[in-house]
Amino acid sequence: MNNIKTLGELKKSDYQSKSIKEEVRQNLIAKLKQNENVFHGILGYEDSVIPDVERALLSRHNILFLGLRGQAKTRMARLMTELLDDYIPIVAGSEVHDDPFHPVSHYAKELINEKGDDTPISWVHRSQRYGEKLATPDVSVADLIGDIDPIKAANMKLSFADERVIHYGIIPRSNRCVFVINEIPDLQARIQVSLFNILEEGDVQIRGFKLRLPLDILFVFTANPEDYTNRGSIVTPLKDRIESQILTHYPKTIETGLAITEQEAVIHPEQEKIVDISDLLKRIVEQVAFEARSSEYVDKKSGVSARLTISAYENLVSTAELRALQNKEKKTQVWMSDLIGVIPSITGKIELVYEGEQEGPYQVAFHLLDKAIRAQFLQYFPNPEQVKKQRRGDTATDNPYKSITNWFDKGNKLTLLMNTKDEEKIQQLYSVDGLYPLVKKYFKGANEQQSALLMEFVLHGLSAYSLISKKVVEGRIEFNDLVGSMINLGPTAHDDDDAEDYSDEDFN
Repeated sequence: MNNIKTLGELKKSDYQSKSIKEEVRQNLIAKLKQNENVFHGILGYEDSVIPDVERALLSRHNILFLGLRGQAKTRMARLMTELLDDYIPIVAGSEVHDDPFHPVSHYAKELINEKGDDTPISWVHRSQRYGEKLATPDVSVADLIGDIDPIKAANMKLSFADERVIHYGIIPRSNRCVFVINEIPDLQARIQVSLFNILEEGDVQIRGFKLRLPLDILFVFTANPEDYTNRGSIVTPLKDRIESQILTHYPKTIETGLAITEQEAVIHPEQEKIVDISDLLKRIVEQVAFEARSSEYVDKKSGVSARLTISAYENLVSTAELRALQNKEKKTQVWMSDLIGVIPSITGKIELVYEGEQEGPYQVAFHLLDKAIRAQFLQYFPNPEQVKKQRRGDTATDNPYKSITNWFDKGNKLTLLMNTKDEEKIQQLYSVDGLYPLVKKYFKGANEQQSALLMEFVLHGLSAYSLISKKVVEGRIEFNDLVGSMINLGPTAHDDDDAEDYSDEDFN
């Protein structure tokens, strides 16, 4: 049909004009009947947000997505273009995508009156029917709606009241499109007021001149609840005109978070050949975000974006790759010690409350890592908290970690360099009494590499539960007995509510 070039040809075809909201509604119904996934790539919203969006679109509503950062609000809006027709006809040369059957601009009306059925028609693909504006305090009415162009008025010798002297803003130019305003509370109240008539009455006012311009737009707004107190708010009359408000949320399970992270993380093909990453490390990275969202050090109003785990996952793989390149190894796996590489991803993605600022971003990051290790440790091995409550005279049968802690109690310590070769690290881990038998007891089918990783995980887990001490300094990790470390006044692994004593120098 997009071969049609004139209005006359369009009239003879079976094309029927319809509003964008009706267009979206009909295409949504067709996809639902075919059991097609309308919002592909959006995970964790199947039983919450997506049904709300589908109901709103079936009702032909404008939508407000309300949620914290990193909750796929804008992505949901962008995917709505998949519900548009492949192509729509417009009056050729129109700045506002005039419908040939229902023109709204002076230009299109005059052209149709002049040429009739010979009016030229052009076609617009659905990928071009999306507009987006990030709301900032400096956005003006002219940016959104338009303004009078005095030069055009002078050249054409027209009055400022003439529609032809208007330079249209981004909203009229998004006629018959999906238009998104991100972070709507950041718009000044007087700018928000300018949207009233567009949403309700279908006319606009520019410099005091009232212009009837029945725009056909599917509006989608996004807002962060924090904005209501920190930077501004949505004025009540505007909020009242947005028919559906939909609350978004973070992943509710580790599995959903893992699926999102693996889908969004960009891992280079060369990294995939060199680096193997176990499900254990993936889960620890994901657990960090869950711990951060409930941490007393992190501002819950700001939220913890899904971008934290995506960035951390990419950095974790790159940390292992860097070590392999330095050691000239053709193949490696991600070790627990490589988690040091995700610290920049954590510190850059969390907003700290006063208590967190007092601790410092690096200490909070390590605290979150330890909390994540603690949480995941219980999914693999017995709870060390129960072991700590047992009497000292219990046998190793009752205490699966007794052989390991006894080895450290005898004055032994284990130092793992961050850039140690895999073979050397495996040999060092096997030197700890009781470590390998513990892993084989619970993971009989693990191969050498998997067993070594689990052995290192046990050490970090016992440290997180304060059965042994852990010290990170100058490119190495030292494991020692807890009492001896405290006597020597060295930094130790504290109780789960305390962060470890690290400083910026530990990463130089």
